[in-house]
Amino acid sequence: MSRRVAIVGIGLTPFGKRSDASISELAFEAGREAIRDAGVDAKDIGFLAVGNAGGWSAEALPAVLISEYLGLDQPGSLRVEAACATGSAAIKVAYDAITSGSVDVAMALGVERMNESPTPTVVELIGRAGNYFWEFENFGLTFPGYYAIYATAYMDRYGAKEEDIAEVAVKNHYYGSMNPYAQFQKPVKLEEVMSSRYIAWPLKLLECSPITDGAAAAVLASEEVARKLTDSPVWIKGMGYATGTANLSKRADFLGLEPASRAAKAAYAQAGIDPSRPYKQIDVATVHDCFSIAEILAYEDLGFARRGEGYMLLKEHQTHIGGLIPVNLDGGLKSKGHPIGATGVGMAVEAVKQLRRKAERGRQADVKNGVALAHNVGGTGHYAYVTVYSID
Repeated sequence: MSRRVAIVGIGLTPFGKRSDASISELAFEAGREAIRDAGVDAKDIGFLAVGNAGGWSAEALPAVLISEYLGLDQPGSLRVEAACATGSAAIKVAYDAITSGSVDVAMALGVERMNESPTPTVVELIGRAGNYFWEFENFGLTFPGYYAIYATAYMDRYGAKEEDIAEVAVKNHYYGSMNPYAQFQKPVKLEEVMSSRYIAWPLKLLECSPITDGAAAAVLASEEVARKLTDSPVWIKGMGYATGTANLSKRADFLGLEPASRAAKAAYAQAGIDPSRPYKQIDVATVHDCFSIAEILAYEDLGFARRGEGYMLLKEHQTHIGGLIPVNLDGGLKSKGHPIGATGVGMAVEAVKQLRRKAERGRQADVKNGVALAHNVGGTGHYAYVTVYSID
């Protein structure tokens, strides 16, 4: 029987344009904080999983370099990549290292320095994350274009309006304004979102996640070690993951991300959560809102709303604090930022902060059940990870 695993330490850098730090220095900021928070010595960490999508930064092999920067005494290490779900994949690798019994303590660290490359280069590299030959090379799709397909399909099928989808940006900028680690810390009004320029109709500038530098780290430990380190471990209660087709033409529809639904079902089964009403047991969620439509699809893929009704949760403020289930109280990818390799680990950091009741004033959820969820998507459902965190 596999061992229980808890997160016992977390670390995070401010997200944004970090020209003041190299990729190793960003990793050091987050990693050192996580080690201190865990109350362990660097030499205690037996494995390091570094989430780094790369391509836009100078360091092609960051894991060993980061291990040296952190003084980890040469543990086993691995660079992990799963597109925008890279951070969650790194957590899974660290988790597996512990459940297998090979180590007692491991670190998942996500880091990205995307602004080393000019914006057009980054846009191209992200666009290549689909099926390169069929979609990028032949049709020139960029990721705003990919998600615009989903947005137009959703609007056509369910009657949602542009302003309904834009409410995601309003909510997430509101909560991001309270997060000192967020790239954008200013609330926006619906009128501002609607008047921002189109990137790929119907998605506008203020509905698209930015190019971001940053790092996040989590120290994971076996149950035996975790209980010695802290009285308040945050357990990984369930983790589901799935892969979808790389070719959009093979997808049944553009009304949801099927791998995310499968990942959620697997995570719920492990965690003992009722998939028909998960919002009854989950106190707070962070979901992958790389574009505004992605958050609405996540509501439905996760079972927070029925198909075609996700946008109504926003209209009724049911994903704000005090609603059915608060979502993206850290600002989400849209306001907090999206350093691709760090995003999934950053979601874990947020889950731990919320469950510890340590989120900043104005954005702390009521965690009466002690359960948080992280939903991390790579590409447009090329990868999907759903993780349930719990204090029990």
